[in-house]
Amino acid sequence: MIKSYSLRRKVANAIVYTVLTIMGIIWILPIVYLIINSFDAATGAYHSYIIPPEFTFDNYVRLFTETDQFNYPKWFMNTFIIAIISCVLSTLYVLMVSYTFSRLRFKSRKLLMNISMILGMFPGFMTMIAVYYLLKTIGLTQPSTQHVALVLVYSGGAGLGYFISKGFFDTIPRSLDEAATIDGATKNQIFWKIILPMSKPIIVYTVLTSFISPWVDYIFVSIIVRDQYDNYTVAIGLKKMLEREFISRYWTRFCAGAVIVSIPITILFCCMQKYYVSGVTAGGVKG
Repeated sequence: MIKSYSLRRKVANAIVYTVLTIMGIIWILPIVYLIINSFDAATGAYHSYIIPPEFTFDNYVRLFTETDQFNYPKWFMNTFIIAIISCVLSTLYVLMVSYTFSRLRFKSRKLLMNISMILGMFPGFMTMIAVYYLLKTIGLTQPSTQHVALVLVYSGGAGLGYFISKGFFDTIPRSLDEAATIDGATKNQIFWKIILPMSKPIIVYTVLTSFISPWVDYIFVSIIVRDQYDNYTVAIGLKKMLEREFISRYWTRFCAGAVIVSIPITILFCCMQKYYVSGVTAGGVKG
């Protein structure tokens, strides 16, 4: 009986690991293909080989030196600045809203939480036309204010994603709040000086998720920035390289740009992975 159970368990594990391995290979193949093509000495996208016959770093060099047609360095800086500012604002909004719903009790608290949950179920791009006309009404679609509009779009509704952070704050003993209140601390002081220093995992998790969204977004940028070349972000700039008149000359440079834009997120995630995992785990205990 024991041997039969052990054999079934080994077979089941073998099947699971085989399926996971196949899925992992399928997932990683496009990334490997992209990296290989970024070192291809040819420039076009249409060729009969998989592994390039000749490798070169020229695609990376030309990406930053030949900026007449596609100004990748400027797009990268635009994306970086927008992502950083949006990340800071979004992180503050999410943590403050999460703390409010977790630790404070006030009238209509449950109603506001339910409304936020319902609104959070709808994808943001459903509102992009309405958001654009609202921004246009208040004058934020001009070339000089388009980046401000993007920051507002990315950070404005960030508070709706409070669920995981609230779950983490729920795990912190309320006795700390009570002791601080007895000592004369305000709610504001409790949040900044007691709760946040104990919440490094969820802060890191919120920072990562808040940074990734504006870093990779294409939909809202294409609607707000439109044809303002100097205000492009990397996402819309790389998409431009794939248009019919450019793909034959810029395919390998597109691959190089895609590799470069993935590096900051990869480094950030690798450095903060342990905090990210613990933040998600703790946040899922009490939702």
